[in-house]
Amino acid sequence: MTAKPPEDLIRDLGFGARVAERSQLRLLNRDGTFNVARRGLPFLQSLNLYHSLLTISWGRFYLLVTAAYVVVNAAFAAAYLQCGEGALEGAAGHGVAGRFLEAFFFSVQTLATIGYGRISPRGMAANTIVAMEALAGLLGFALATGLLFARFSRPQAKVLFSSRAVVAPYHTITGFMLRIANQRTSEFSEVQATVLLILHPVEGGRKFLPLTLERPKVAFLPMHWVIVHPIDEQSPMYGMTPENIQELDAEVIVLLTALDEATSQMVHTRSSYKWNEIAWHAKFADMFTDPENGIVTADLRRIHDIERVR
Repeated sequence: MTAKPPEDLIRDLGFGARVAERSQLRLLNRDGTFNVARRGLPFLQSLNLYHSLLTISWGRFYLLVTAAYVVVNAAFAAAYLQCGEGALEGAAGHGVAGRFLEAFFFSVQTLATIGYGRISPRGMAANTIVAMEALAGLLGFALATGLLFARFSRPQAKVLFSSRAVVAPYHTITGFMLRIANQRTSEFSEVQATVLLILHPVEGGRKFLPLTLERPKVAFLPMHWVIVHPIDEQSPMYGMTPENIQELDAEVIVLLTALDEATSQMVHTRSSYKWNEIAWHAKFADMFTDPENGIVTADLRRIHDIERVR
């Protein structure tokens, strides 16, 4: 018979035994990225330009598109200058700088298929470059349009996690709690949470322990959701103290999946809390404000606020 793998390996979320044993940092950053590095592949083989253009910030995306636009037009302007002074009929620029500016703006007009008509190419070389630039412009604008559409239409969960988790009173016992909220105006449905406690003893590898939740799933997320793990006798956190979780270098990983009703697609997000991001003997402050016109209102600026419990 095939031997069953240890249960901890089944629950390691795919990190693997080597990563779990050797990593000295948190496994998952607060922004959901992993603390692992992959090396050894050639640069071009490991490069995923499409993914990078989809995931970079909007500011960097627009800066990259603008830089590419300027560089391409400058390159074609230089090519026109290499064709000689008479290659662009109607150009009135003087000197190298003036001729380059005339060629640059002619390139802009050609790339965007504007064509005011004052300047026109003359000769085989100039007309060949114009044909190449027209094709480059069609492909380039199609590519930029496709990337813009893909960035706008890509489903992405914008979930706000509380900066700290708390161990707070829960009925007659205590509970491990964290708070989340949807930052978008679109609605989430079928929201499901999975929470794992990761312990890293001095000797041996990490242990992955699932935390049973009071409510692992909610139908809707109109406001915020306090995810609660009751610390009862069956809980892996039962009897633990702040000193214990520090010694065990504890980390709590939170995985969320939901259906984005705006796109009708599943979205995923994740985060984690290290032992020093868990507040003991504390509870979350109330986020609700006085109703306005009968509408219940929650102030998301208070999602990180906690209150000490005596």
